[in-house]
Amino acid sequence: MILSDRDIRRAIADGRVRIESELPKEQWHIHASSMDLHMGNTFKLYEHSRFAVLDPKKPETFIGNMRTIVVENGDPFIVQPGEFILGVTRETISVPDDLVVRVEGRSSLGRLGIIVHSTAGFVDPGFSGTITLEISNLNRMPVLLYSGMRICQIAFEQMSSPAEMPYHKKPGSKYQGQVLPEESRLAMDMEFASPPA
Repeated sequence: MILSDRDIRRAIADGRVRIESELPKEQWHIHASSMDLHMGNTFKLYEHSRFAVLDPKKPETFIGNMRTIVVENGDPFIVQPGEFILGVTRETISVPDDLVVRVEGRSSLGRLGIIVHSTAGFVDPGFSGTITLEISNLNRMPVLLYSGMRICQIAFEQMSSPAEMPYHKKPGSKYQGQVLPEESRLAMDMEFASPPA
């Protein structure tokens, strides 16, 4: 069951869902079944000239292989055609143990060719932090993304019961409390961990 606008407002007012934002609540954009989030100032992109391939079995090919760019408030970041970058929401969200959040793009940006998540459009119950956005430009023309613009929308879904192992209790939860766009921590997955010596 997806929460309606009145239920989103109630969950925020009751403190079940926490949204930390620089904007006053009167300027939040809550729609019939979703809430808009804003683009942060920090972007990361892969230094494709350093490695020929990103190899999940060789974390050195992707850990520390990203350049960070910070733009001033209101300034644009140019997303080139075919480019993949990481961005981050300006807002920090905290999700209770019985809600799931779905991150979706905005239709107006999709019509420019901007995708805000390549696959990870799902925020686990118990998560707290900013949301890293996996942004791609499918257009043949560059697109400017401005710090502070509305970049994505989130929908809240009620679970049948609270999770037994919410994200904040999960051992090795890789992205809990993130602030900046976080690069992949795939090397922490058990299938890629080094066997004991």
